[in-house]
Amino acid sequence: MRKHMKQGWRLTMKHFYIIIMLFLYELIWGFFLYRTVEGIAVPLLKRFPDAYEGSSSAVSLFMTESQFQLLKTDLVQPYAWLFCGLLAGRMLLTPFLNAGLFHSLHHATDEQGTKFLSGIRKSWKPVALLYLLETTLALLPAVWLLPQALKLFLASGTLVEFAKAAAPWAGAWLLWAVLLHLLFLAMQFGVVSQSGPLRALWSSVVNFLPFAGVSLFMWGIGALLSMTIASVSMIWAGLLALILHQGYQLLRTIMKVWTAAAQYDVWQSKQT
Repeated sequence: MRKHMKQGWRLTMKHFYIIIMLFLYELIWGFFLYRTVEGIAVPLLKRFPDAYEGSSSAVSLFMTESQFQLLKTDLVQPYAWLFCGLLAGRMLLTPFLNAGLFHSLHHATDEQGTKFLSGIRKSWKPVALLYLLETTLALLPAVWLLPQALKLFLASGTLVEFAKAAAPWAGAWLLWAVLLHLLFLAMQFGVVSQSGPLRALWSSVVNFLPFAGVSLFMWGIGALLSMTIASVSMIWAGLLALILHQGYQLLRTIMKVWTAAAQYDVWQSKQT
């Protein structure tokens, strides 16, 4: 595992300009998402009764009015369409970025250097098709799970009771999504290496344990870094917390590329 992480880091450093580009992309996306949520949430929060002056009846009236607006009117529809549009835009761009990055990882040993843009031109169609199929299969259980979750929520007395009952189903759905992600990731590696998605899928199934092991280990490092920075930000609030928060966005992008590079190195090492 250490060998794959070390090789993945070497590949990551060769793609540092791509990391900067992805960082700017995430920064712009986060800014627009933040401003969108702010434009919706702030006017609502201004109408919430003051914590010191408002009575419990005022809070109850606010909640009743909110429930009526959400359930009996079409107030939420424009916001729902807006968020669906933002999500669709991100989903549209993701296959292009994946195609460029994975193709460049495959050709990183060439003397010509990285090939991000040429990777987008050559591989975006099959990568986009695989991404769409993965997303569809990952969301398919929601057709059954979400109505059941709504029934369970309405039947539960407390949120804790609902969480305990829904946790096994949510965990199973998460495992299904992770399994799909790993298998389809290997298929995308097969597309950019021109070995074929089906052959790459079979190789990932045969060598699933090392492939999944490196993936889980890298995800664990990313989660640990996230919790550490979040804890430091809460303890030392102020300028240091702001610097850490902004710097973490770059660190998170590096971790994403490093994870993909380590996963690719594991997959590549098992090809015969």
